Amino acid sequence: MVRIAVGQLTSTASMARNLSQCRTLVKKAAQAGAKALFLPEASDYIASSPAETVALVRPVDKSEFVLGLQEEARREKLPIHVGVHEPGLDSNKVKNTVLWINERGEIAHRYQKIHMFDVDIKDGPVLKESNSVEPGNEILPPFDTTLGKVGSTICFDLRFPEISIALKRLGADIITYPSAFTVPTGRAHWEVLLRTRAIETQCYVVAAAQVGRHNEKRVSYGHSMIVDPWGVVLAELGDTSEEPEIATADIDHDLLRKVRMEVPLRRRTDVYPEI
Repeated sequence: MVRIAVGQLTSTASMARNLSQCRTLVKKAAQAGAKALFLPEASDYIASSPAETVALVRPVDKSEFVLGLQEEARREKLPIHVGVHEPGLDSNKVKNTVLWINERGEIAHRYQKIHMFDVDIKDGPVLKESNSVEPGNEILPPFDTTLGKVGSTICFDLRFPEISIALKRLGADIITYPSAFTVPTGRAHWEVLLRTRAIETQCYVVAAAQVGRHNEKRVSYGHSMIVDPWGVVLAELGDTSEEPEIATADIDHDLLRKVRMEVPLRRRTDVYPEI
């Protein structure tokens, strides 16, 4: 078995402050004996407007946040899975990506969020991710780690089972959902969707989440979670934001094999298309 950690923080428009919070999470994960740390979507910053989102973005080789985490990964020999922003092809937009920084501090994997969260609820939140973020166009194969094969998705991708089913078909053992869910949608759907994705793919699900108030316009739900392939919640954090926190759980490959053997999912791709 291999221990992993999910980290939870409240990112703001200050990358220096966010990096400081993430350094704390790296230290906590290393002290807990974790062999990898999973951090939320947009850990580098959460801005208060589309214009600020674009103004703050930096290439990874010039980002104080990414460079700082690469340094931490090397120092602790701890791989870090983290959501950040990168410059878009359109100069008026950014990419919402997740990076795998390996134990040598190298960026070994990069996934760009496919689905944009565009919502306008009467008397509720108005979030138009597509105003400042360009979508990705590719489901990437799971990548090899000491934990097993890891497949990446981001936040709103959680609502589309096609991605996780495709990742399972491609050999995933762990599927990640670094997120910044709103409070209303978090209360309604966060846990049930995460457990569903774990059950239907027979994979571990790791969902590091933003929590608390980022600015005057935006609050995140929290409740970072690790779910096993039987749908059991192994670890969960709360919805407070007093300080950055971690939760840990063990990845048990014997359990993966047991669940997949006892409940074989033989898809009828002669009846419906393979995803």
